[in-house]
Amino acid sequence: MTDVHYNEQAFLDQLMVCTEAVDKAERYELLGPLYRLIIPLYERRKDYQALLACYQHLTKAYAKVIEVTNSGKRLLGRFYRVAFFGKAHFGEDEEGIEFIYKEPKLTSLSEISEKLQQFYEQKYGAGNVKMIMDSAPVNRDELDSKLAYIQVTWVRAAPEGVVVSGGGEGSFERAHNVRRFVFETPFTRDGAARGPVHHQRIRLTHLTTDSWFPYVKRRVPVIDTQVEEKSPIEVAVSEMEGQVTELQEIVNAKAPDIKKLQLRLQGSVCVQVNAGPLAYANAFLDPTLAPMYPDDMVEKLKNIFKEFLTVCHAALQLNAKLICSDQVSYHEALETNYYKLSHSLSGMLGQPLQDILVNGNLSTIVPGVELESSNA
Repeated sequence: MTDVHYNEQAFLDQLMVCTEAVDKAERYELLGPLYRLIIPLYERRKDYQALLACYQHLTKAYAKVIEVTNSGKRLLGRFYRVAFFGKAHFGEDEEGIEFIYKEPKLTSLSEISEKLQQFYEQKYGAGNVKMIMDSAPVNRDELDSKLAYIQVTWVRAAPEGVVVSGGGEGSFERAHNVRRFVFETPFTRDGAARGPVHHQRIRLTHLTTDSWFPYVKRRVPVIDTQVEEKSPIEVAVSEMEGQVTELQEIVNAKAPDIKKLQLRLQGSVCVQVNAGPLAYANAFLDPTLAPMYPDDMVEKLKNIFKEFLTVCHAALQLNAKLICSDQVSYHEALETNYYKLSHSLSGMLGQPLQDILVNGNLSTIVPGVELESSNA
């Protein structure tokens, strides 16, 4: 076997190959750390042509980071939890074991389920494989021992110690150096998955894998599972926090997406009694019902609703600046719905809209949009 001469040039060549692979994978954020290894070598050699190429590549890479962050169009893959049941078919390395699969781009739940079913039917025979499409805990005693069962659940990455700006799957933090994942299972005490908001609960299942993604394999086994349950008012708090965050990100975007803005606004200022924000307010903030829930959670929900009204108002002001003349009546309808909603909420929040907008001590700050409240 021939000796491999590994020197500085060989190391440099490998690093340059890495920069090309990272660029191709659209993980532009990794180019900075890579070039911090490369550039000192070229500086010592006084290779200014190579240094020029490095900085040009970095300039393009950081421009791409800004572009894909603003557009949200980078697709770094999706993650799925896959569990196998059936000792008659699966060996010890799979039976009863959960895996996290990383799938490319926008692979849907139905696509990965179909691929897995076809693969294992070729292995165990057609009719011997059954897919479990819900995320509820599996009771093995109820399974047919002659069949192979595969449960597939979409999961989102939950990076430890990292505050992820934006919940999109194109977010770099949600796709790089991740080993913790979470999925939600809605349930009610009476056994139904869905119910009225004052009965609706959520089970959060937190999964930790053996290795970090990206990995050399497309699947990594789960080594730890933790389950957390949220009460109905905690579900309401979580849902409203999500709405506030989404609206704030849309309003704060350097290049606002008017379609996304209007879609989110339309869903937010809904005035239906049994749906949307008003349903949560009626269930948990009504003076006759609020005493049934912990005071700290009621107060927290009130504060989130104040943030919600503030960011919705800012979104309306932004929409007014972005629309064309043919959307004026649509905007007026949004404003009408907003003020109806704010009127319904003001009594439960114990504060008129104008005070909420002007004097509220809010954590949601929307820069660059003036909060006019003359219509309140």
